[in-house]
Amino acid sequence: MSEKPGSTEATRPAAAVAGGTAPGAPALALLAVAWLTAMLSSTHVAMSANAGTTAIFSAAYALPGVISASLVAGAGVGLLVVDLLARRGLRRPWLRSAAAVGAGALVGLVAAVTVTLGNGNDSVVAVLAGTVAAATVLGGAVAALRGPLVGAVVTAALAVCGVTFALSYFQQEITSLYGADESITSQLTALTWFSRTLSVVCGLTAGLVAYRYLSRADRRAAAGDAPHRPARWPGYLIAGAGPGAFLLAAEALIWTAGGRLLRLAGQLSEADRTAQGLLGGARVIHGLSVLFLGALVSMIAFGRTLQPAAEAAAEAATEPAAEPATAAVARRAAAPVADPVVRTGRRTPRDPDRDTAWEALSQDEQAEAPDEPDGTRERG
Repeated sequence: MSEKPGSTEATRPAAAVAGGTAPGAPALALLAVAWLTAMLSSTHVAMSANAGTTAIFSAAYALPGVISASLVAGAGVGLLVVDLLARRGLRRPWLRSAAAVGAGALVGLVAAVTVTLGNGNDSVVAVLAGTVAAATVLGGAVAALRGPLVGAVVTAALAVCGVTFALSYFQQEITSLYGADESITSQLTALTWFSRTLSVVCGLTAGLVAYRYLSRADRRAAAGDAPHRPARWPGYLIAGAGPGAFLLAAEALIWTAGGRLLRLAGQLSEADRTAQGLLGGARVIHGLSVLFLGALVSMIAFGRTLQPAAEAAAEAATEPAAEPATAAVARRAAAPVADPVVRTGRRTPRDPDRDTAWEALSQDEQAEAPDEPDGTRERG
């Protein structure tokens, strides 16, 4: 970066020179860490209230929510670190990647230590702590990408988590609206419709929130005259699909890093093994639904802001026609005043014996007057 006083880089503010910063990165990191803390706290309460095999099933049941929150927390804190580096002009790819992954690893270390100290040191807790740490590192690696795009994904993912919590809190009331009663068949049907409703609402939320965040980031960059490239349709597509991708990545971590915990929960009984399989399939369908619906909604919202081709062509056709008139007016205003002694077609010589009254006449009056043979008027 040039430090010369006359250079453009030296006259820009630090935020403008950095470019590509994510609006609200500190707030996003704080909310993501708070959500992870709440999920870890609820898991600790569930495991502490049970013992033995019941604690294993409680940990397996709470694992998807904890891993999703860990991914979002790693991405949120990594986004904050990368944003701070960008505001100071440090935008090298290797530095961004190292800082983002390091931030995610730090969050994972703190979360793993918290899980271990709060729940003991058995194999179940070790698997839970290790899976949480892996999820935060993966989320931090995601934060090394373009700042506004990651900010949109984190914001939409937090909104999806909030919607999921709200609908789950009122699950009994919602299933009652779908006709759930004491029969098993009605309860399964109501749960199926509840799952579909949750997927649709989460997908709509993901797409709309991601679109709003990216459009706001573009407006802020344009107002600050920062070197920020506006997001195009692939950016809105990725941002809308981001929360669903987080859910699918969490499911992959659950069956790999946390696979031992699921196997322990499945060994309790045949019903528990079947329940884990059904829950895993439902989570995959939910993640795919949120991914595709969020991407579609964000793309549609972005497409509605585009100018129709007919209007763009009309504006392009009218703008060049008005330009020459403006330029002609500017040229006439900037043109020097004509010499009063210049007549139409020839110059009158400057003679001390010339008639001053003739010179006082305007150019139009001089042109209408009859010319003298020598081009001048003599004194009477």
